Amino acid sequence: MKALTYHLQMDKFYLSELVEPELENAWDVVVKVHAVGLNPVDAKVNFWKALVPDIDNTFVGGLDVSGTVVKVGDNVESWDIGDKVLYHGNMRRTRGGCAEFAVHDARTLTSHPEVSHELAAATPCAGWTAWRALVDKLDIETRDSIYIVGGSGGVGGFAIQIAKYFGVDKIITSCSEKNHDYVRDLGATHVIDYQKQDIVKEIMAITDGHGVDVALDCVGGDNDIIAATALAFEGEMVELVQTVRPSEYPDAFLRGLSFHQLSLGSGHVNDHSGRTGITDAGVQFNQLLENGHIRVPALEVIELEHAANALKDIRNQRTVGKIVVKIE
Repeated sequence: MKALTYHLQMDKFYLSELVEPELENAWDVVVKVHAVGLNPVDAKVNFWKALVPDIDNTFVGGLDVSGTVVKVGDNVESWDIGDKVLYHGNMRRTRGGCAEFAVHDARTLTSHPEVSHELAAATPCAGWTAWRALVDKLDIETRDSIYIVGGSGGVGGFAIQIAKYFGVDKIITSCSEKNHDYVRDLGATHVIDYQKQDIVKEIMAITDGHGVDVALDCVGGDNDIIAATALAFEGEMVELVQTVRPSEYPDAFLRGLSFHQLSLGSGHVNDHSGRTGITDAGVQFNQLLENGHIRVPALEVIELEHAANALKDIRNQRTVGKIVVKIE
């Protein structure tokens, strides 16, 4: 089969021919891949060595997979050959979706939404993360205001749409000026140019000095400090990029602030509750996508032959929108 393999020593991706994968345990399924979404985490496989110590030159990445089940393990009860599925893969495994066939744990599959394979594959990593952050962690349906760091990115763009779906009054985001119209079109009510404006000052003006109910940091760096500073009394923040550091946040204790961390893929290695966190988010997000409440702007579909260059561009932050590899 055709596959995009990663060679750690050279830090490069290559189009290769591999033997079709077999079931690795009784919980597995083999999936015929129709489309695979590319994410920054896929491009940064050079940092995965600690998680996948046995990376060799046959390693295949690709976490967001849309496909059809073609083999099932002995313990698999809920899925049959021929089922269309969508899943977010486990980066610790070596037979991902950048190939004609992939292997995955059936316990974190979701039924494929009634949309195209390419559209579906563009959503799990970023979309399900946004759902878990806003719904599972921040109870967004009860909030009046949110600040999203990096609304023009994958997670941020889906988070804006989820907040809009739940009727949040003030959806505030920061991004470069060139992306202001883009995030407004997604549903942002207020947009701040982080290069030219004082973010905390602008948020306080928008919220009449109270600050936002909740915040989501999709960017990292010192943006967690800015987001925490902009929170209202007893506000809450989700950090997606790094470890939270409450001692760096002004008056975090006196203001009664709360902080969450989230790594979607960690659910794969945290037993039933972890797997359920992934699949529940996927099922709910898939419904929004199927019903037209979520869209994927700037979707680019490419062939597997062009995936290596696309991943290089993603790593170097030279891409806009979502890139999906079509594999038929």
